[in-house]
Amino acid sequence: MLRAILALFLVAGVSAASWAEDITYRKHIKPLWEQKCSVCHGVGSPYAGDFDENKKKFEAQLKGPRMDTYGELVAFVGWPDTGAVMRRLDDGKSAAGGKPGNMYERLGATEEERQKNLNLFKEWVGKDAWNLNRWEARGKVPAITKEQMDKIKVKY
Repeated sequence: MLRAILALFLVAGVSAASWAEDITYRKHIKPLWEQKCSVCHGVGSPYAGDFDENKKKFEAQLKGPRMDTYGELVAFVGWPDTGAVMRRLDDGKSAAGGKPGNMYERLGATEEERQKNLNLFKEWVGKDAWNLNRWEARGKVPAITKEQMDKIKVKY
């Protein structure tokens, strides 16, 4: 009986991967972001341009650039601040020097929680889309390629 069921699934082309839930901003990322990031990057935070102009002032207030909407957060994944979310949240495994991003620690109280939440962000960004590249090359960080950009999913 079990073999018959297994054969049926194989013939139908159904796999466990097809049952996997899509990671979306509304259902997965927004609640996590609200819990872990909104204190510094929420409604009371400056927009990216204002932050860049007065970086020291806002950092002293423990405020980072505002990312409280889907569109603003995506700007720090895709464009114009390509890869910023990835560089900040990365655990160091994607970085040449192995150094975690400055916001990695904020993903959780334990390494297990940080890894779980990092993997959620990685799934949301897209399979094989997690890279630290920028829109334009800067220092040791290369520019993102079109092929890399095409892998970014960030489903709403």
